[in-house]
Amino acid sequence: MSRIGNRVLTIPADVKVTVNSDNVVVAGKSDQLSVAYPPALIQVKVENNKVTVVRVNDEKQTKMFHGTVNANIANAIYGVTVGWKKELDIKGVGFRAKVEGNKLNVGLGFSHPVILDIPAKLTVSTPSQTEISIVGADKAEVGAFAATIRSYRLPEPYKGKGVMYKGERIIRKAGKTADKKK
Repeated sequence: MSRIGNRVLTIPADVKVTVNSDNVVVAGKSDQLSVAYPPALIQVKVENNKVTVVRVNDEKQTKMFHGTVNANIANAIYGVTVGWKKELDIKGVGFRAKVEGNKLNVGLGFSHPVILDIPAKLTVSTPSQTEISIVGADKAEVGAFAATIRSYRLPEPYKGKGVMYKGERIIRKAGKTADKKK
């Protein structure tokens, strides 16, 4: 029994949810997202400003899709109303970031700057040289772009340098110690 799949999702006033043959379209004031689902296993119903997700049988695969589809629709509703946000901190001598048009220029200690194309549906800003803020309606796209930036210089445990999520705690390690000669 999927507790997440059995949730009834309330549709806010400024959001329109449309069920098609194999996807659900969630449209808000500024953006529109599509959530795919397997129609042979899952049925999505919209009634009285509420979305319900019903599975057609109790097989293991169907139960897995039940909760996933419900969570994806909930994420889409939240994304078109409030929006998803990821913040990154950059720590290290000379590490910095800046937005130049539709590109993100990140200096991470390489011999060259890392220049990334900002996806069309995302808004990227740099409140300071060592902070990156990523905002968008699609939770997966926001998270994937943040993970791409982070992958260029993962936080290391000895000095704590690298790109990390805001609030992420890096477990530090002690470095090598010199032995006394006898």
